[in-house]
Amino acid sequence: MSFHRIGTMFLLLFFSLIVTNCAEEEALVLPTEEDPTSEDPNQVNTVLGNPDLVVEWTDLLLDLERYASGMRPNASARALAYIYLAAYETAVPQMEGYRSNDNRLRRFRIEDDQRDNPLSVELALNTAFAEVIDHFLLNLPSDQRDKISLFASEKLGELSAGLPAQEISNSEDWGRYVARQVISYSQTDEAAEEQILDPQPRSYEPPTGDGYWTYSADPERALFPYWEQVRTFVIAPEETTTVPPITYSSAPNSAYREQMEEVYAVNNQARVDDGEDLWIAEFWSDDVENLMFSPPARQVSIANQLIVQYDLNLTESLNLLLKVGFALNDAAVATWKYKYEHMVMRPNVFIHEFIDPDFQTNLFRLVFWPNPSFPGYPSGHSAFASAAGGIFRETFGNATNFTDRSHEGRTEFLGTPRTFTSFEQLAEENAFSRIPLGVHVRMDCTEGLRLGYEISDAINQLDLVQ
Repeated sequence: MSFHRIGTMFLLLFFSLIVTNCAEEEALVLPTEEDPTSEDPNQVNTVLGNPDLVVEWTDLLLDLERYASGMRPNASARALAYIYLAAYETAVPQMEGYRSNDNRLRRFRIEDDQRDNPLSVELALNTAFAEVIDHFLLNLPSDQRDKISLFASEKLGELSAGLPAQEISNSEDWGRYVARQVISYSQTDEAAEEQILDPQPRSYEPPTGDGYWTYSADPERALFPYWEQVRTFVIAPEETTTVPPITYSSAPNSAYREQMEEVYAVNNQARVDDGEDLWIAEFWSDDVENLMFSPPARQVSIANQLIVQYDLNLTESLNLLLKVGFALNDAAVATWKYKYEHMVMRPNVFIHEFIDPDFQTNLFRLVFWPNPSFPGYPSGHSAFASAAGGIFRETFGNATNFTDRSHEGRTEFLGTPRTFTSFEQLAEENAFSRIPLGVHVRMDCTEGLRLGYEISDAINQLDLVQ
């Protein structure tokens, strides 16, 4: 072989190695779908600070919500939707690739010319949270309401340190403007505004019939009987479906009576055993004002914990909380429509008449009035659980290693944390906890779960990405 051919082959090999190395180096820095440095103009920028402020405001909201009397569960679900709508709309101008809800929601308007730069998103959020939480949490004792302004002032001092006065002013003005637009929008929903002021209207008398729910005293009068008229954010109640309940019968061995007998047996055995069934019943109760937050707020507590566990950024956190808020609101509207359509009685009424006149629910030791003041089918707890659970499943995948610490440290009831390996398991335990608590039959819980997932399916189709 000639020297010339050897030299030529050497040069070819040399250049081949250089090209290969360059290609490998380039491959290491090529942007991918997970790479936040990608300059793809169609890629959503989900990096907008950290969610600490949102997590902290949500913690305060959850602490206060248990003292908001007369709201649970419907007005609470509605409040959460508007609170997180305000938070999302405050930040969305700087959430690259996301869009506002103002063109999607009729009569809701956010004018961009009200926003001046420079602006701090966190300062604006701080102001917005203070405004909407103060407005939507009704009937708070003054010592609890004072916590809102105190916390807002504390965070203002922290977040404004070193910022120019104009930026501080711009940020507060924008947060206040968005909050007040959201509040004004909520007030155009006259059906909700009227019912919040009169949640147990004397104008409503339940129809009568075998197995129908009714009340026995004024504290048990129908709660929010016209709630199906309230505004929804994504799916209207007439767009949902219902499965008729098992036909009422007191006859031995009938399917209906078997449902009632199961509650009687499981409730009583849970109390005797004082074991896991009673733990589950009390862990998920969330029925008692001043002691626990409401059932819808429980789902926000779970969302807040997941934000921390999965290390979501601010944009991801606001998007998650917005969808959970919408899901809870729309689930309340649909569930209450079907409650007052089917009019299924509570189990203790049937049990007192046909099985045991001395029966007591396991809720009784925690509340003065053991009967929730509305029909049983479908279960609201169950619908809230799957409406939010379907959002969690879509966001994180079904498999998880989540420990719910919502009531950690509480000694007034069984609130010791419980761990779950899937979001479906989480929702199902919440739903069927109502049986050992003694307040729902199995068909109530099954139908509530089904309806809630129908709601979450609709919410998951909501695409706010531009």
